[in-house]
Amino acid sequence: MKIIHYPLNCSFFFSLLMLLTIWGSKAQSSASDDMLCVGAHWTEEEGAGFLQMMQTEYTSEKAWDKRAKSIRKQILKGTGLDNMPEKGPMNPIMGEIREYDGYSVRNVAFESLPGVFVTGSLYIPAEFSGKAPGILSPHGHWDKEGEVGRYRPDAQKRFASMARMGAMVWAYDAVGYGQQKELGWDHREDGEVLKLQLWNSIRGVDFILSMGADPERLAVTGASGGATQSFLLAAVDDRIDVIAPVVMVSAHFFGGCVCESGMPIHKSKNFQTNNVEIAALVAPKPLLLVSVGGDWTKNTPQVEYPHLQYIYGLKGKKEMVQNIHIPADNHGYDDKKRQAVYPFLAEHLGLDLSKAMHADGRLNEDKVELEAQEDLYPFNEKNPLPETAITSVFDVKW
Repeated sequence: MKIIHYPLNCSFFFSLLMLLTIWGSKAQSSASDDMLCVGAHWTEEEGAGFLQMMQTEYTSEKAWDKRAKSIRKQILKGTGLDNMPEKGPMNPIMGEIREYDGYSVRNVAFESLPGVFVTGSLYIPAEFSGKAPGILSPHGHWDKEGEVGRYRPDAQKRFASMARMGAMVWAYDAVGYGQQKELGWDHREDGEVLKLQLWNSIRGVDFILSMGADPERLAVTGASGGATQSFLLAAVDDRIDVIAPVVMVSAHFFGGCVCESGMPIHKSKNFQTNNVEIAALVAPKPLLLVSVGGDWTKNTPQVEYPHLQYIYGLKGKKEMVQNIHIPADNHGYDDKKRQAVYPFLAEHLGLDLSKAMHADGRLNEDKVELEAQEDLYPFNEKNPLPETAITSVFDVKW
């Protein structure tokens, strides 16, 4: 693997000094928007320079642990979850079970907060008894007709295949996607969407555990915006044991949606972090980065991955972080990404890889049944939306 080394010379440090001056001057503003790091907030060079600078700040496990604590604190404070709301009853609304080859699907809605119903589908292995490894799988910002969120063919193949491998999978809608959108939720509403989405993920862990998932074998994986939700959940919820964010962890790109960068989780006065450091908060737990040449993860083998290896090395577990880079591929969670993730999950969760991949590495997904989007909705004539339900972040009672 070719590694790019950024020279530690006077010009380099002068550039970093200029960057810090810019960050500092912006941080003096009282406007909250100045504390947001949106999209390609930095250039590729600035992102790489920031990581190299930070590497000189934590040269021991103790120093990294101190840094990690401050990053986690900023995420919670930036989302307003530093004072966690009370976890009330989830009041799950359970749909009928649909049996398929090696797995079953059941649509579910549960109450994460009073009146806030999280919608999704629970994929269960056919031979489930007792405790099964649990996987949460948030989705990214795919919203074209026929290619929406968790209803996309590649997403359904992922959920079902992981269930056939022996995992219980909770596939849930982002705020304002799928049936939530039809009910009136707006994903890009100018409010606390990031806070609610992260809270829904935390309650998703509660839900999958209540359904029989093994508390010692919990994973989260998603692509793009779903990868952002994956590493944010793992960063603030210690119950997550394994993480596989796909095509998202970048030194310079922070996520362009309000659910990723719409609240000040990366920056405050005299503080700055990025998604690489946030992903590193799970160290030394198993972490897989899947990156491609066709998006903002194109530099992962040279920039982001070596930095994560360094942090894992401080923990004495350098081998627990991996990177699979697909240089000729583009953004998504398509077949090549699933081929990368399935063996990782099988290894660390104790799953049966043969149920999703052939011995020669080809995908074994022929027995997965694709369902229509509406068939994956939890609310219908038998299970109507409760009259107490709300459909806007501005109506949420925290």
